[in-house]
Amino acid sequence: MNARKITAGKRLFVLDTNVLLHDPSAVFRFKEHDIFVPMMVLEELDSAKKGVSEVARNARQVSRFIDELIADSDRRAIESGLPLPGPKNGMVGQPPSGRLFLQTSVLDGAMPTGLPGNTPDNSILGTTLALREQHAGMDVTLVSKDINLRIKARVVGVSAEDYYNDKVLDDVSLLYTGTRELPADFWAQFGDDLKCWQEESRTFYSAPATRFEHFYPNEFVYTTGDGALDLIARRIEDGRVIFERARDYRHNRNAVWGMTARNREQSFALNLLMDPDVDFVTLLGAAGTGKTLLALAAGLAQSLDMKRYREIVVTRETVPLGEDIGFLPGTEEEKMTPWMGALMDNLEVLSETQEGGDWGRAATADLLASRVKIRSMNFMRGRTFFSRYIVIDEAQNLTAKQMRTLITRAGAGSKIVCCGNISQIDTPYLSETTSGLTYIVDRFKGWAHGGHVTLMRGERSRLADFAVQNL
Repeated sequence: MNARKITAGKRLFVLDTNVLLHDPSAVFRFKEHDIFVPMMVLEELDSAKKGVSEVARNARQVSRFIDELIADSDRRAIESGLPLPGPKNGMVGQPPSGRLFLQTSVLDGAMPTGLPGNTPDNSILGTTLALREQHAGMDVTLVSKDINLRIKARVVGVSAEDYYNDKVLDDVSLLYTGTRELPADFWAQFGDDLKCWQEESRTFYSAPATRFEHFYPNEFVYTTGDGALDLIARRIEDGRVIFERARDYRHNRNAVWGMTARNREQSFALNLLMDPDVDFVTLLGAAGTGKTLLALAAGLAQSLDMKRYREIVVTRETVPLGEDIGFLPGTEEEKMTPWMGALMDNLEVLSETQEGGDWGRAATADLLASRVKIRSMNFMRGRTFFSRYIVIDEAQNLTAKQMRTLITRAGAGSKIVCCGNISQIDTPYLSETTSGLTYIVDRFKGWAHGGHVTLMRGERSRLADFAVQNL
């Protein structure tokens, strides 16, 4: 690879292994710019390809992509750079943009004496230094999701960046919350423009769409103070916004499996969870806001009382908080039991809400255990769930690709509920702006059969609520 091969004005990005393992299609995500893959990265991809994990699958997919690009190319063509398709989907029929360069010779860079040892990271860093020396005046940037490697790169004077293509938002504070507060006198401003009617014991309102800012389907709008009103924005019809009055699940007459909402956001969440026309619900919130409890209560009410669903399927990513305790014996459900402590705690609370004394509660607990199925994500690929109520807990630890795999398992008559707290991400290389949960909240906010609520107030205990706010 030499300087005359690279078009002036382009940037050259050197990719670290973790970028390709995180997103196998990263080689197509740099638009008109060129990318360089060091030999050490190819070696690490080869080491990572064995097994059935997500990382191993990604490593094999990267190798397939590069193999398709390099097919029938001789050494001279490889040294000149392999044309990359455009950034759109697919590899066929797209105009070439940047070029992919593979390391074909030894690149000796003057490594700083402060970098001890011959580690893979230092080898990649040395390759980047050599490329910068060969192409003086050109912007050579190392792209890595390894924070420490980026720190070392900047220490030795190499430009380094994180991989931003999977970033959903620039700032997590911009994430859709699913709720919107209106001024207290908002409805008084409409006068005769506001219409109200009832259909099948449901109350609807309509107002001119020109008087509203943009809103999303199933977004909740509310007013506070005297005459407070909670509404769900349903659709636009004949230039008017149609609202439905939300059911107040804070009242005992609307209890769900013996549970009532303790605040406005919990009531909004139950409106979505109990709506048969809403197939996909996402619940965000800090620890103790009631995400899993509300999801399970709604699932039990609809599967046991209303018979809408055959059973409840619960799964979650198995990311340990501390040291891993190793392999677990037993069946799939027995292996998942230690990870489902939160589920068991909530089922215990829900069984206590039923009457009948100790015998009645024990019978209820057995019934709930038989109707709630625990499944591992490792065996979800290729499955289809019909008429199931599916709860994906701790969804903040999933990537966008994993979320896509799980959500596409839903068959006819199924409902999926994703719960999580994006401030408690335990998976390496994921952040609040790149989490799969953030991704699906943003992608599903405009769908008429989806809904989202961010739960604000902790209701676990005053101790837990104080800890969340002050620790």
